[in-house]
Amino acid sequence: MNDTVDSDTRPSSHGEHVSTDDDAQLPVKPYRLDTTVAHPARRYNYWIGGKDHFAADRESGEAILAAFPAARAAALENRAFLRRAVTYLTAEAGVRQFLDIGTGIPAPDNTHEVAQAIAPESRVVYVDNDPIVLTHARALLSSSPQGATAYLEEDLHDFPKILEHPEVTGTLDLTQPVALLLVAVLHFVHDEDDPYEMVAGLLDGLPVGSYLAVSHATTDHTPPRVQAKVRAAIKHGKMYPRTRGGITRFFDGLTLVEPGVVSVADWRPDGEPEQRLSPLDASAWAAIGRLNPRTD
Repeated sequence: MNDTVDSDTRPSSHGEHVSTDDDAQLPVKPYRLDTTVAHPARRYNYWIGGKDHFAADRESGEAILAAFPAARAAALENRAFLRRAVTYLTAEAGVRQFLDIGTGIPAPDNTHEVAQAIAPESRVVYVDNDPIVLTHARALLSSSPQGATAYLEEDLHDFPKILEHPEVTGTLDLTQPVALLLVAVLHFVHDEDDPYEMVAGLLDGLPVGSYLAVSHATTDHTPPRVQAKVRAAIKHGKMYPRTRGGITRFFDGLTLVEPGVVSVADWRPDGEPEQRLSPLDASAWAAIGRLNPRTD
């Protein structure tokens, strides 16, 4: 695999692409790549049959599969939730701006592809902390002429920097509603790092009428007899599943969109196959909430 960042395009403020013959690069941090440590984006890529992963990612993926054989199906189900969530937010809620944090390596039905197929003027900023995603930035930045897409290399732990970054402020109008997408990312944040503060801090920077979409791993449905095996696997994967109550807490002060906090397979599955993953096999909660006016 080519581990270098090679880009001869850069986004304009109107979503177009400007070819360059010089050394212009997408705005990124100094390049770093540790192939000896598993990364969630690359492990997910391994599960769904991609080619952008290393031995550490495959080892971690197999360790989780050994304890949780449905992991591959659950990963695909999570991807289906993303597609349904963006479809709802664009077609029904009327959102035209998306901040997708933890986007991962491009796969079919990226956020901008789904949103711009419905509303070509939609604008999307992707955020991820894995440099390998940068090698696929051209795919992420392929926007409709009417809309815009941008990519920012940043970590959710540094959430104050995200909303202040020029890639965000130059692409999104933060005085207008934004859909904040945190799909399968918060379960990689330890309680000690206070993921609730991260979510609240991001929402504080968004206007009333914005939305929060979350999917999050859980062991609520895991039988007691396999709990120890699953805990060992998710520790290997540096995952921190939470209960339904813990995930509902991310939506404090928001109005939940029907059907509320449900299994990721059961969030508005219209158009999906009738045979759905069970809550055990899906092992994730999902929900969307709308940001209300402050009452204090």
